[in-house]
Parts: sequence; C-alpha cells; structure tokens
Amino acid sequence: MSSSVSITVPATTANIGPGFDCLGAALTLYNRFKFSPILGTLNASSEAVRIQVTGPEADRVKTDPSNLVYQAFSYYYKYLGQPSPSVDIQIQMGIPLARGLGSSATAIVAGLVGANWLAGSPLEQTQVLQLAIALEGHPDNVTPALLGGCCLVASRQVGTADAGAWEICDIPWAQNIVPVVAIPNFELSTAAARQVLPLSCTHKDAIFNVAHLGLLLRGLETGRGDWLRTALQDRLHQPYRQALIAGYEVVQSAAIEAGAYGLVISGAGPTLLGLASPDCATGVATAIAEAWSEQGVSAQVQPLQVDSQGAMLAEQS
Repeated sequence: MSSSVSITVPATTANIGPGFDCLGAALTLYNRFKFSPILGTLNASSEAVRIQVTGPEADRVKTDPSNLVYQAFSYYYKYLGQPSPSVDIQIQMGIPLARGLGSSATAIVAGLVGANWLAGSPLEQTQVLQLAIALEGHPDNVTPALLGGCCLVASRQVGTADAGAWEICDIPWAQNIVPVVAIPNFELSTAAARQVLPLSCTHKDAIFNVAHLGLLLRGLETGRGDWLRTALQDRLHQPYRQALIAGYEVVQSAAIEAGAYGLVISGAGPTLLGLASPDCATGVATAIAEAWSEQGVSAQVQPLQVDSQGAMLAEQS
C-alpha cells in the first residue's frame, strides 16, 4: 500500500437559478488534500491527527480535531464501527471560504475519500456519496464535488426500501456555455442566507420554478442562450437573498448588458455566477468587476470551465 494519498476536489456552484438545493456543477477551481497514516501505537502522548494548512485564508482553517476534513474522516470510521487511525492531513487552499463555492463540500468529500482509501476502499463511490450528503445536509454541492460535471439530485420515494437515498442524474453542459465566477471581498454565511427564506411558497411560485428548472436543463444541454435567459429566473431563494449582496442589481444589469445570458447567486452567495458564450465571457467578467468596483466592492472575476472529473485521487509512495 502507498504511504499517502493526495485528493484534489473541485469547487462547486449550487442552485444555478431555479435548481434550489438539487442542482450543482463542479468548477475548475480546487482545494487539495494529502492524507498520510501516522504509524505506531497510540499512547497518551501521541496525536490522533496532525493538520497543516497552506494557501489563501489558511490562518482561518482550524488545525485541531474540530477541522471539518477530520470530522468527515472520523465520521467515516464511526460508520464502519471502527476507531479512526492516526492521520496527518495537509490542506492546500484554493477555494475561498464562506463565498458560495462549496469549500465545506470539498472538506467533507476529501475527508471521506481519504478515510475510505486508508481503510482499503471497502465502500463504493455511491456509498461514500450517501455519507457526504448525510454530513452536508443537502446534496447539491457534495455530489458534483465528488462526481464532477453538472448533477441533478432527487430523493427516492418515501415508503420504498431505499427511502432516504438519492438518485443522481448527470446533466449535459454544452461547451459553448462558459461559467463566469465573481467572488467578492465579503462573506455571507449559509445560515444567514437561509434565515431570510420563507417557510412556504405559493402554488404559483412552485409551478414557476418547476417550469424554469426544466427549461434550464434543456438550455444547458443544447447551449441555447434564448432558453437560458428565461430559465435562470427563480422565485424560491434569489429574490430573498439579493438584498444580502451589495450591488447585486447593478452587477446583474452590467453582466446582461455585456452579453451574459443571466447572473445568479452561486450557492448561498455572495459569489455570483454568470453564464455566457465564449465570445462574451471575458467582457462579462470585466463588466462585473467594474460594476462592483463602482459600488465599493472589489471582486475576483474569471471565466472558468465545468470540471468533469470530480474528486481525483493519486497514491504516493
């Protein structure tokens, strides 16, 4: 067996307009993790975990057993009914924290995949995914983080033998649709973003989102910009969260004027996701950055691609 394993996990953008809590895509932005067993017998002075973090915002990541990567690692062994082995974890940050790009999902996926490798891989990928969803609480980030691509996730029917499990559907993403990611210099916690949501919606709004999600899936598959312009509208979460994101309406107007099919909130925000054609993507990125700057907000804005691989594992000697 190799002495360590490196795991690369992509950022994710969830919801994508009307796909609230069920649709997500992996992006070409990454966190990297390395797991190495600490050999020897545990004793009173030995460490159960050693964690080292590098990269942007490294000083904000916990390096004790409360670290989310290690929490997922320990959760895996509790599921197996085994004690967690001592482990050295190295984390290289590439995804900003608390920005709506699935940084917590990368930690959960890496912790579970790393634990599964150290245990000799007794669980299949689908089983690891079920654990990841259970830990995260919803499937839209951890699913594409593990599997890659764009994924639609639905819970299986209540009353069946596998109730509570999840059905995963790959969603084709046309090559002529470029995701433009705009990461502002402020944070928005998922808890705060959920607190502003109503507990119920009208029948009319539910029908609106069902129709627009169906159109979005076809728009992503075909690359039809006219469908995407309509499909990215939403009534379940974005109207309530926009007020939490400074300059949202101004930035949205600038993006659309520059040629974007639409601009939506990535996950719980505050990162925004624009969809554009390859010819317009750079101009859309510039327009977003300038519009936000005029509102006193600095932002990192860049065209990315959809990552098709998901979590990648590389054994090292």
